[in-house]
Amino acid sequence: MSVDEQTRTVIFGSGPLGLSVMEALVARGRQAICLVNRTGRLGEALPAGVTVTQGDATNPDDVARLCGEAEVVFHCAQPAYHEWPEKFPPLTNGILEGVARSQARLVFGDNLYMVGPTGGRPIHEDLPYAATGPKGRTRAAMDRSLLEAHQTGRVRVAIGRASDFYGPRVLGSAVGEMFFGPALARKPVNVLGNPDLPHTYTYVRDFAQGLVTLSEREEAFGRAWHIPSAPTISTRQFADLVAAEIGRPVRLRPAGRWLVAAVGLFNRELRELKEILYQWEEPFIVDHSRFAQAFGNEATPHDVAIRETVAWFRLSTHPRSPGER
Repeated sequence: MSVDEQTRTVIFGSGPLGLSVMEALVARGRQAICLVNRTGRLGEALPAGVTVTQGDATNPDDVARLCGEAEVVFHCAQPAYHEWPEKFPPLTNGILEGVARSQARLVFGDNLYMVGPTGGRPIHEDLPYAATGPKGRTRAAMDRSLLEAHQTGRVRVAIGRASDFYGPRVLGSAVGEMFFGPALARKPVNVLGNPDLPHTYTYVRDFAQGLVTLSEREEAFGRAWHIPSAPTISTRQFADLVAAEIGRPVRLRPAGRWLVAAVGLFNRELRELKEILYQWEEPFIVDHSRFAQAFGNEATPHDVAIRETVAWFRLSTHPRSPGER
């Protein structure tokens, strides 16, 4: 039996990132992969050698049981967006404590909320954690806990961070269902802030490939890395690429701070976005040069990634996805 067949990889979370990590592993020949979610069920077929099981990520005993034979554990799970401050730390702590009882390495799929506004300066890994909102502070606290666990020798930890991501299965994103759904349905697309400012967008499959690369490189552990994205463009340029793919214009309807505040009185999802609206009110440019220099630049061009994303949305039967007409 080969080494790959003996290796067991555990992925907490079966959302778009967790499933993309699974696909990246399968493409690299990895087998004996276990996806963990709260139900033990999944609404799509899985490749050979991949299973899904029920588990409670907040329970270290459950995590330790699931990860006992694992070499690598990917943390791609998260609670509902509005529940991050309350439920995200117990989830991350449960995974961290459980993995600490095994010999596995831990790779965390993270975002950039902990940095806070930068005044438009490029965002690199050495910036301080300056977020003032509850979600940003939550992310900062979790990162500190994870990196401290590595520094003290409890768990080998690597953190991969990405900007707003899009791609197959991605629904809850600024360029997820709320963007591609209306665009395909010939409706105006609501976008945050100023659509003419540069904003880094990450393809979810690139995010997953980057996390897998980190898991395979010993020098990746003990620090955070910005996963490569395609060259930064504006939201309007992103929309123009989508328009070129679907063969018709995409009409944008920008939502400024005052509109977000007003509509947020009645819409929880929009109200929750108020904290990070600064990302669309100033240039939001993510510097991934550290990763590129160490491991190479694996970013998919936006036009290719958008083609694959549009194809998925056209075929998707998800009940919340507006059908193209």
